Amino acid sequence: MNKNIIVIGAGFSGLAAAALLAKDGFKVKVIEKNHAAGGRASVFSSGGFTFDMGPSWYWMPDVFEKYFAIFGKSPSDYYRLKRLDPSYRFYFGKGALVDVTASFEGVVEIFESIETGSGDKLRQFLAEAEYKYKVAMDEFVYKPGLSILEFMNPRLLASALRLHMFSSFDKHLKKYFTSPRLRKMLEFPILFLGGTAKNTPALYSLMNYGDIKLGTWYPEGGMYKVVEGMVELAVSLGVEFIYDSPVSSIVIENNRAKGAVANGRLYEAEVVVASADYHHVEQHLLPAAYRIYSASYWDSRVLSPSSLIFFLGIDRKLEGIEHHTLFFDEDLEAHADSIYENPSWPDKPSLYFSCTSKSDTTVAPEGMENLFVLIPVAPGLKDSEKVREQYYQIILERFQKLTGQDIRDHVVFKRSYAHSDFQDDYNAFKGNAYGLANTLMQTAFLKPKIVNRKLGNLFYAGQLTVPGPGVPPALISGQIVAREISKRVRSGNL
Repeated sequence: MNKNIIVIGAGFSGLAAAALLAKDGFKVKVIEKNHAAGGRASVFSSGGFTFDMGPSWYWMPDVFEKYFAIFGKSPSDYYRLKRLDPSYRFYFGKGALVDVTASFEGVVEIFESIETGSGDKLRQFLAEAEYKYKVAMDEFVYKPGLSILEFMNPRLLASALRLHMFSSFDKHLKKYFTSPRLRKMLEFPILFLGGTAKNTPALYSLMNYGDIKLGTWYPEGGMYKVVEGMVELAVSLGVEFIYDSPVSSIVIENNRAKGAVANGRLYEAEVVVASADYHHVEQHLLPAAYRIYSASYWDSRVLSPSSLIFFLGIDRKLEGIEHHTLFFDEDLEAHADSIYENPSWPDKPSLYFSCTSKSDTTVAPEGMENLFVLIPVAPGLKDSEKVREQYYQIILERFQKLTGQDIRDHVVFKRSYAHSDFQDDYNAFKGNAYGLANTLMQTAFLKPKIVNRKLGNLFYAGQLTVPGPGVPPALISGQIVAREISKRVRSGNL
C-alpha cells in the first residue's frame, strides 16, 4: 500500500480522500490551486470581520462523527460545536416571522399554530423521513455508484416504495400539508441545495429529518474550523500539501495517468484523485481521447444553483435576524423557475442571511455584525458589477422593509461574489456553487462515475459525482473514492 497518490484539490472531498488513503499506508500529496485548503469552504478576514465564504450550515452531525471515528477521533478533538436555538428564522412578510426551534416539540407546536392538525402530520412526515435517512445512510449514500447492481440488495429493493424514489417532493409534501407557508419551510433545503420540489424525488425529505431532528449546529469560530481540523488530521497521517499550485494538465502514459503538472512541475503518482471540479478536470486537464463525457453531455446536466453573495461588515448591532434567517416574503416558486426552468436573474428573489456574529463574538469587532447574504441564481448567467449593485439595493430595501432597519449608512465593509468568482477561484462549471441538482436522473449510478474507465487509475470525487451537493455528501464522496482505491489495490486490480 505504499503507492504514491496525488489528490487534486483540497476541498472537503479531497481532504477526506487524502486522510483515508494515508491511513491505509499510501504516500499522499494534495495539490491545491489556492493558497489554503477548503475549496468552496474558504474563509477571509478584513477590518476585524471574518467571513466563511461558502458553506454556512452544519447539518447531519453524524456524518462528521462517523468520519472522524475512522481515525479514532471525534469532531470535538478539532472544534467545538454549538447547537443553534432557534435553528433559523423565516420572514414571510413584515411582522410575519417564524422561528424554528431546536426543540422538536416546539416545531410541532409551530406547525399546529399555522395549520390545525399539522403537528401530528409533521410527526408522520418526519417518521418517514427518518426511515429514509437511516436506509440511505446505511445502504445507499456510501456506495460508489458504478453499477445499478449495487442497489439490488433485498433490503433496498424491499424499501423502494417507502423511499419514494419515483414521487416528487412537491407531491409528497402536499399529502401532508396544505399551508403554503409550511411547505416553504420544508422545501427550502431543496431550492438552496439543488432542485425544485417538483423535480426532486421525495426521497430527499430525509434532509428534513437531518435538519429538524438532528439539528442545526455551528462550529465555534466558523465553518472553516472544520477544514482546519481535517487538514490537521491529514497532516498527522503524513499527507503533504502543496498550495498555490493550479494543475494545468494530467499526464497520460501507456493508457495510465502518470501524474499531474502544476507550476511547470510534474508530480508523478500511481493513482490520481481529482477532487477539483469534475467538468474542468475532464474537459481541460485531460487529452480528448481520455475523456468519458462529451461537452454536450455536460451541457445537458441539470446543475444546482450558482449564488450571488454579499459579505457585509455592519458597524452596529442588528435586530430582527438570527444566525440563519430566510426571507420568503416573495414567490418562492417564481424564484425557483428563474433558476431551473427559465434561467434568468430573478425579479423578486428569496434571500438568505447568515449572521454568525449572533453566535460568535470572535468574527466581528465589538458592537458590530458580519452579514453574509446569498441569493440562489441560475448557473451560467453573466454577472456584472451593474447587476450585482442592482441586487445589493434590493437586499437593502427588503432588509429595511422586513426588519425596519436601514443599514445603508452602516456598511463599513462590502464584497460581492458570483459566477465569475466561482469560475476563477474553483474552475466551477458555469459558475455553479453546489454541483448537480438532485433529480431522479442524476441520482446514484446515474451521476458521472467516480472512475475514468479509459485509464483505470484516475478517480473523481466531489459535488459533481456521488453522492451529491452539500458538505456531508462531499465528505462522504472522498471516503467512497478512498475505499474504492484501497479495495482495488488490495485485490491487485490497480
